[in-house]
Amino acid sequence: MKFAYYTFILLWAVCLMTGCSIYKPYSRPEVQTEGLYRDLEETKDTASIATLGWRNLFSDKNLQALIDKGLERNTDLRVAHTRVKAAEAVLMNARLSYLPSVVLAPDGSISGTEGAKAIKTYNLAASASWEIDLFGKVTNAKREALAALEGSRAYRQAVETQLIATIANSYYMLLMLDRQLIISEQTLITWKETEHSIEALKRAGKSNDAAVLQAKANRLALEASVVSIRKSIRETENGLSALLADTSHDIMRGALQKQQFPDTLSAGLPIQLLANRPDVRQAEWNLAQAYYATNAARSAFYPSLTLSGSTGWTNNVGGVVVNPGSWLFSAVGSLMQPLFNKGTNIANLRQAKARQEEALLLFQQSLLDAGKEVNNALTRWQSARIRMDYVNQQIMTLQEAVRKTELLMQHTSTNYLEVLTARQRLLEAELTQAQDKFEEIQGVIDLYHAVGGR
Repeated sequence: MKFAYYTFILLWAVCLMTGCSIYKPYSRPEVQTEGLYRDLEETKDTASIATLGWRNLFSDKNLQALIDKGLERNTDLRVAHTRVKAAEAVLMNARLSYLPSVVLAPDGSISGTEGAKAIKTYNLAASASWEIDLFGKVTNAKREALAALEGSRAYRQAVETQLIATIANSYYMLLMLDRQLIISEQTLITWKETEHSIEALKRAGKSNDAAVLQAKANRLALEASVVSIRKSIRETENGLSALLADTSHDIMRGALQKQQFPDTLSAGLPIQLLANRPDVRQAEWNLAQAYYATNAARSAFYPSLTLSGSTGWTNNVGGVVVNPGSWLFSAVGSLMQPLFNKGTNIANLRQAKARQEEALLLFQQSLLDAGKEVNNALTRWQSARIRMDYVNQQIMTLQEAVRKTELLMQHTSTNYLEVLTARQRLLEAELTQAQDKFEEIQGVIDLYHAVGGR
């Protein structure tokens, strides 16, 4: 008997020692952030566009109104809010698991035989049970629920950041299309005048039908392009309206040329992605959730201790009816140690470990993806600014070329094709200028999203 007692004590001590690791909270694994940004020497400043705030970055009042409306009404963001509420409910349930469960179960009966007095019995009973969290089963469930809640909050932030970036991108695309439409319509007026001039030269014997037909063909092609631009404007407005959870309507907006952004942009330090970028935070909270799920799977191998008791006021004592009634009490303590569960606990632990390893890989990959997006955004912004300098010079050169070829056509025998070609190249350069300005703004938007702007 004494040997069995000491054996039990020894086994219990071993369980306590091995079970300590189950209570360890999650700690971030070592992650490699060096080298995430190319040309790191240009981004040593800890200041980041992520801390600037979208209102300071996007100063256009019309755009700010659209973003406010989107944050209030967008369907995806509202769904993300409901996920947070659901996770909060799960966490509340996990926290309440520390408390005992109490059940009130009153009952009564009446029985009798013919000619005999009816017998009435009653029982006002209450019972309670409490599982003591010796090996972290409840603790890990609570921590897992907390990690799930933080993950859902990070997901909501990711949806919000993506929504802001998408609304801004659609808005500035509208401004670019507006600019291209203005350029095309102004050019169309000039081309019609050129067509009339060539017709006049033909009547004067200084041109021919081929020149008139070529000018007309160019003008018709531009008119078709104007129709396509208007179609794109309408489709972009429809898409932006859907983002705002609204019916399709005209969007109030400013002009592309009036948009102002900082002359320099900073992505901050790579390590800041762990705190700023919501999808990276979500991936880490998923890892923490998997860590606690693994701990919970381990705790299934350890014993569980449950205390239960009941009390009640009854007049049915051992089958004998007594009046008035009396109090009854009972208390029970039970210890359950799993020995064989058809391999379920082992399978659950292996599955939890595999999911934890998967979550770690996804967390590491989320950092690499974030670094890639930051690099691409900076490259896009810088390249657009360089291209704009060249295109601006090209436009000034082409404007001078158009002016001189028109004069030559009027006063010399210069071929009409030189005029048409010069005008075509000028139009293409002006449209490219609007495209490059939009590309520069897209670089700003992409960087805002890539560093986890708010």
